[in-house]
Amino acid sequence: MTLFIVIAVALAALVAVGLAWPLRTRSPQLFVAMIVVVPVLAFCLYRIVGTPAGLSAPAREQPETLAEAIAGLEADLERDPRQVDGWRLLGRAYAEEGQPARARDAHARAAALAPHDDDVQVEYAESRALADPGRRFDADAVARLRRVLARSPAHQRARWFLGIAQRQAGDDAAAAETWTPLLAQVDARTAASLRPQLDAARKAAGLPPLPAVESAPAPHAITVKVALDPDFAARVRLRGDASIFVIARVPGGPPMPVAVEKHALQALPLEVVLDDGDSPMPTQKLSALKEVELVARLSASGNAMRQEGDLESAPVRLALPAKAPVELVIGAPR
Repeated sequence: MTLFIVIAVALAALVAVGLAWPLRTRSPQLFVAMIVVVPVLAFCLYRIVGTPAGLSAPAREQPETLAEAIAGLEADLERDPRQVDGWRLLGRAYAEEGQPARARDAHARAAALAPHDDDVQVEYAESRALADPGRRFDADAVARLRRVLARSPAHQRARWFLGIAQRQAGDDAAAAETWTPLLAQVDARTAASLRPQLDAARKAAGLPPLPAVESAPAPHAITVKVALDPDFAARVRLRGDASIFVIARVPGGPPMPVAVEKHALQALPLEVVLDDGDSPMPTQKLSALKEVELVARLSASGNAMRQEGDLESAPVRLALPAKAPVELVIGAPR
C-alpha cells in the first residue's frame, strides 16, 4: 500500500508540473506552489474518499460445488438475515441437496420477511408439503394459499396447490371448483393435461365430467397426411424400428426444422398437425412464417437431420395459413 501511495503522489506531481510549466518564467512562486499543493491535495482527497483496504482485499472465489454455494449463502445470511431472496435461494439449494426440512425452514424465514409477497408465501406452503413425510399440505400451508388467492385469484400455483390440498383432505368437489378457473388461465396444452385431473376430482365427488372441448387448430397449424407409396412398400423390406419424421422448414433456408414430429413406421398412414408446439427452437416459430416447405422422411437412424440412406417424400411448398391438409407420399416416383 505504501508503494501505491508513493507512486500516486509522484504521478500527481508530474501532472502538476505539466499544468504549471507555462508559469515557470512568468510566476516562479506560483509554479512552485502548484507543484507542491496539487500532490498534497490529491493525497488528502484519496485518504478521505479512497478505499485502500479494498485495493488489497483478495477477490472472492466463486463456489465450485452446490455445498460451497450453500455455505457462502449461509455466511451471507448470518451477516445480514434480512435478505428475502437470499433465504429463498438457500431454500431451493437445500431442496436440491435433498434436505426438505432445512428448505422449509429457509423458506419460512423468507415468508416472515415478506408476508404480502404471493410468490414467497406459495413457495413456503409448497416447501411445508415437501418436508412432510406424506407430502401433505398442513393447515398452515392451506391458510397461506387461501390468503394468496384472496389477494390474487389468478395466481396459478396457489390455485393448483390448494386443489391438491383439498383432494388430500377428501374434499373433491372443492378441489374441482378450485381448479376449474385454471382452464381459462393456462395455454391449450396445459389445459389439456389439467382436464384429466379435474375430471378425476369431479368423478370422485360424484359430478359428471367436463363437457368435451373441440380443439381448434392454431391459425398457422398445418394438417399433414403421410403415407408410403403402395408399390414401394410392396417391393422394399423396411426395418421395423425405422422412424418417420414430418418436417416443416424455411423454403430455401437452413435444414433445421421449424416444426417436426417423430412417429414410428407402424403408425403409417398417419395424420399430424404441426404448430408452434412442435418447434425445436423457441426463437423460430411456425406462426412467424408466411411460407413453409413440408417433407416426410423415413429414417433408419432415428435422427431428424438427414442421413445417408434416408428416404424423403417430394417436398411441398405452401403459403400460410394453410387451408387444406397436405399429403406427403414416401417412396413415390418423382
